[in-house]
Amino acid sequence: MELTSLSVSTGRVRGPAGGASAGETTRGGGHAGRLRRALHTHWYAYAMIAPVIIVMGVLIGWPLARGVYLSLTDATEANIGRTIGVNVIPATYEFTGLANYVDILTSGLFWSKLGWTVVWTVACVGLHYSIGLGLAMLLNRKLRFRSVYRVLLILPWAIPAFVAAFIWRYLYNSDYGVFNAMLQAVGLEPIGWLDDPTTARIAVIAVNVWLGVPFMMVAMLGGLQSIPRELHEAAEVDGATPAQRFRHITLPGLRAVSSTVILLGTIWTFNMFPVIYLVTGGGPGSETEILVTYAFREAFTGVRNYSGSAAWGIVVLALLVVLALGYRRALRRQGEVW
Repeated sequence: MELTSLSVSTGRVRGPAGGASAGETTRGGGHAGRLRRALHTHWYAYAMIAPVIIVMGVLIGWPLARGVYLSLTDATEANIGRTIGVNVIPATYEFTGLANYVDILTSGLFWSKLGWTVVWTVACVGLHYSIGLGLAMLLNRKLRFRSVYRVLLILPWAIPAFVAAFIWRYLYNSDYGVFNAMLQAVGLEPIGWLDDPTTARIAVIAVNVWLGVPFMMVAMLGGLQSIPRELHEAAEVDGATPAQRFRHITLPGLRAVSSTVILLGTIWTFNMFPVIYLVTGGGPGSETEILVTYAFREAFTGVRNYSGSAAWGIVVLALLVVLALGYRRALRRQGEVW
């Protein structure tokens, strides 16, 4: 009786061996128990995503890990292991630590390429957003043949980037390009569009804008159609001008969509390899090369510098991760949940 009273008064029941209480035992195995229950309850969900995780690990995880490893060595075409016929040549490259990163970050070449890459990205994304929003606002109104306009404006997005690049390269051709033919038809001198650094940069920006506007237009159109029309009607009744309605209703209503597409557009444009490589080849000289095209050149032209190319790629990845985290933090400060 005394033992029972003691057990009730303290709220603890000793096990047969006088060990820990049942509550302590439950707490100790709580995490494992919850994990087992989650696996038992949602096993089908984990089974469905397992193939995706495996494929991503093989296609993304392993190359990324291999790239990080190579960036810490001095691997080049001359010292990497390879097999020629029946002869197996072992790898002789060595671990060099952060030497490749130090060389990149202390070189003027990196900062000049980074400066142009930033200009290229800001110009393209800014034009993508402004032109896409303008076209979306036009298509959000009642127009005759609106469906036809939508199809025509989406066509550039449907064309593969490499096909569009070759088409634009033909249009820019100095000798028989369409643009110079139009200039000569009105009595003007032809322009070497891809021969001068300034015009070449303008040319590749124009190509990328032509390719990227349809995506931004479709995204903005979806955002516009999600804004309740009653808000515009109420503001119009209250005497708000079109500019005021755009500023206080349209832009805030598009904030969630805009934040996502601007980040996606920035990442895609920062890494837009096909346009630069296929339209100008990075030329004239290397004036239009961005970071990713220079990393490609390091790995696949001349004496192939695999370690240097891998280091350039990791630097680009790090820049984009920092950009994404900073952008996300800025949105959270503005009250956006993203």
